[in-house]
Amino acid sequence: MERSGRAREETVMDGYGLRTSDVEIDSAGPITFGPDGILFLADNLAARILAVDLADPDRDADSAPFDLDDVDVRVGSLLGCDAADIDIRDIAVHSGSHNLYLSVQRGRGDAGRAVLVRVDTADATITDVPLTGVPMAQVDIADAPAPDDERLDVTLPLGDEGEELQVGARTVRILRRPIRTSTITDMSYADGELLVAGLSNEEFSSKLRRIPFPFPDASATDGVVGNNLEIFHVSHGKWETHAPIRTFVPYQDGRSILASYTCTPVVHIPLTDLRSGTKVVGRTVAELGAVNQPLDMVSFRQDGREHLLVANSAHGLVKISCQDIDAQKPLTQPHEPVGVPRQTEQVPGVIRLANLDAGHVLALQRTEDSRIHLRSLKTSSL
Repeated sequence: MERSGRAREETVMDGYGLRTSDVEIDSAGPITFGPDGILFLADNLAARILAVDLADPDRDADSAPFDLDDVDVRVGSLLGCDAADIDIRDIAVHSGSHNLYLSVQRGRGDAGRAVLVRVDTADATITDVPLTGVPMAQVDIADAPAPDDERLDVTLPLGDEGEELQVGARTVRILRRPIRTSTITDMSYADGELLVAGLSNEEFSSKLRRIPFPFPDASATDGVVGNNLEIFHVSHGKWETHAPIRTFVPYQDGRSILASYTCTPVVHIPLTDLRSGTKVVGRTVAELGAVNQPLDMVSFRQDGREHLLVANSAHGLVKISCQDIDAQKPLTQPHEPVGVPRQTEQVPGVIRLANLDAGHVLALQRTEDSRIHLRSLKTSSL
């Protein structure tokens, strides 16, 4: 499609069923880019996904490594609050402009509000992104947990939220939230579909949804493929259908995904020939360790081979060869074996990941003094 001016805007709007409207976001959630620079934003409180054309122009020059200190302080200054009141819930890189977008929750509780922030990787300027009068479309998640659903999703937070528990010799913090807040835990676009992981209102609540784009005219039912998921959880020693995928990447050109769950199985899940409403059994290929939360995941190529990079709350940045994943038999016994070989990269504190370009992964990194920085990781050195 044409990439500039009014002709581009009209082509994008007509091609993807967008209309000019004001966008309101009740809660900041996962974000990801789709075709022609369209950004998908998840809003869990409203149980919907928005598609917005940001009209961020492509750059003629190639991207370059990008580093920026004190991102939370800078974003807080922009939004008129302290860094402690900034929760960066996801990041995504525009493939044409190479600008970085942040899904930010400013403040907590009823006083909190969702903001979309742009970091210009050419000059490091930070701006909030107005969402008034923009080309957009939306789709509702029809099987989302109800606002009054009393079931809870338990996560391992990075901050001081939640309650402390003693697990063996370790003191850990857990956070219990209504499962509606995990309606959408991660998203990615592949081959004409938006892949959406999260929880549903069903008894076996772990769900993977495949939503065609352009979005269906009605709520997320027409043409949507939704499958309940079952995986073997090595640390827990049992099959599970309630825990949601925390993070995932499309794999094999969108024919499958690689996903990770809390405490911390890595699972290969096929997507081809699936009928809506059926249960899908994933192939657990690795166990990264108990009392650990997967935070984000990307894939990249190194020396002609594809690799998976997983950021974790307790076990650092883990690199896995996809060649080993392909050869791994399903893990169906507790504790041992731990599955595919993996190596831990010496990059502590990574909490978010995004592909910057073919040679770099952009990492949001929290240091021991709780400062948050952006760092470019050279894939050839990982």
